[in-house]
Amino acid sequence: MTDIETRNRLIAAAREAAGNAHAPYSNFAVGAALLLTDGSVVTGTNFENASYGLSLCAETVALATANVGGRLGDVAAVAIVGGAIMGGRMHGDAPIYPCGRCRQVLNEAAQIGRRDLTVHCASADGGEVRTHQLSELLPHAFGPADLGL
Repeated sequence: MTDIETRNRLIAAAREAAGNAHAPYSNFAVGAALLLTDGSVVTGTNFENASYGLSLCAETVALATANVGGRLGDVAAVAIVGGAIMGGRMHGDAPIYPCGRCRQVLNEAAQIGRRDLTVHCASADGGEVRTHQLSELLPHAFGPADLGL
């Protein structure tokens, strides 16, 4: 599978996950798909809570799911898709990026796996995709290595 095919597969999985978003307060759905080193994919979606601070981002949910399976260090790439929910569908033509908290949590997986994660940021329709390395999105990151681990 080519890099473009892999990217498109991840974006499609993230978009499908976004369809299950629990976003009654923001009406903004986000889906994330993690590519693991064996080619398998783990997904997550945002999960809002009436106590806003307790809400979970899609990337965090996906990473927690990978961790449950003992696969946190196997994350190689992530795709993030999101947009406003209108008429039961996700809309938006601008790519979305992981928030600062998610960048830090992704960095934890990256340092555990000793790799710089590829991050595909996509618009709701997948028409606009921007690809970065996590180190570009979170330069000078703090992680396990800074604790001597």
